[in-house]
Amino acid sequence: MSLTVIGIGDDGIDGLSARARAHLADAELIVGSPRHLAMLPTHNSRTHIIWSKDLGADIETFAPRIQSEQVVVLASGDPLMYGIGNRLLGHFGADNVLVLPNASAFSLAAARMGWPLSDPMLSCVSIHGLPLQSLALHIQPGVKLLVLSRDNESPAQIAKMLCTMGYNDSPMSILECMDGDREKRTDTVAKDDIGDAFQNLNTVAVQCVANADLQPLSHSPGLPDDAFAHDGTITKREVRAITLAALAPLPGDMLWDIGAGNGTIAIEWLRVERRAHALAFEKNSVRADRICANALALGVPALQVIPEHFPLSHDGIEPRPDAIFIGGGLATGDALIESCLKTLKPGGRIVANAVTLEAQARLMAAHAAHGGELVRIAIARADAVGPLRAMKSSIDVLQWRVTV
Repeated sequence: MSLTVIGIGDDGIDGLSARARAHLADAELIVGSPRHLAMLPTHNSRTHIIWSKDLGADIETFAPRIQSEQVVVLASGDPLMYGIGNRLLGHFGADNVLVLPNASAFSLAAARMGWPLSDPMLSCVSIHGLPLQSLALHIQPGVKLLVLSRDNESPAQIAKMLCTMGYNDSPMSILECMDGDREKRTDTVAKDDIGDAFQNLNTVAVQCVANADLQPLSHSPGLPDDAFAHDGTITKREVRAITLAALAPLPGDMLWDIGAGNGTIAIEWLRVERRAHALAFEKNSVRADRICANALALGVPALQVIPEHFPLSHDGIEPRPDAIFIGGGLATGDALIESCLKTLKPGGRIVANAVTLEAQARLMAAHAAHGGELVRIAIARADAVGPLRAMKSSIDVLQWRVTV
């Protein structure tokens, strides 16, 4: 079996290592985009496959040939940096794919900007094939961003997002066709009229400078209530912070948020741990739409919303959850808790919040039957009483936590 993935830059064949050139010379089949295939010598007569919009079908087309032929896939820069290399490794396995990388767009952009890639204040982000809104999570005061664009309109879209979020004076550099004959750099600021007169192949460098009056949102749990669109019913920020601490998200963990309401718990779960995943179950269609809007606004468009009642049979819903939060539906019956207990992965955890006496009674029964912790959360805030002040209590929340 022979499949080689070669990273190629804007400088074409001349920029390849001797090893990469040797593999390319031996190739019987070459797969790539029109741009990459155009970099080959004009006299090249070997079989080519041009990537279509259906990458899966393209891979299936040449997959049988790697058993008996030398197949080379050309990819941009470092094929494992948001590139086709990830897809090919997942399909064929690491033992069957040789990856020969070139300099990534991030490496080239960092070199042009003089920014060490090891700088903890630097984030490398791709919006190529990903929602633009995923960038919002990375925009914070003092942070530097290298953003792999999707096309010539991306710089203006990034600038608009920066201004919408209160970063109008953020310096931006649009770096086009790096390491090639057409390399160009344009320096500007987010509030300027940037336009779209750029090559599709560009990377945007941003220094995030917050407006003087901006109150930036932290990634710590317990965002202000007004950070979310809601209908007046919302898990208050202090309760959210306590709940997220109990859920304890870890890299790769999957959360099922049942009775998700406005999506606050699932959204904060994803903001606290960017490598985690979440499903939000919400049968109210208006609230389900609001969850999607909140997820986009707060930089976690990957949140999956299931606009239906939480099913007591979970056949077909994968992967199974590492954690479940129950924020609604407790008063309707005991089957919900039992179903959740059966669904969790071994070592998984359930956190359930209840306000009504009926729902709290079910949590007390669950605690008696399955153990765990039962915690009452009482929050009080200072409020005016005539010319004076007094502490005004919110409705207590009973929280049950258990690990199975």
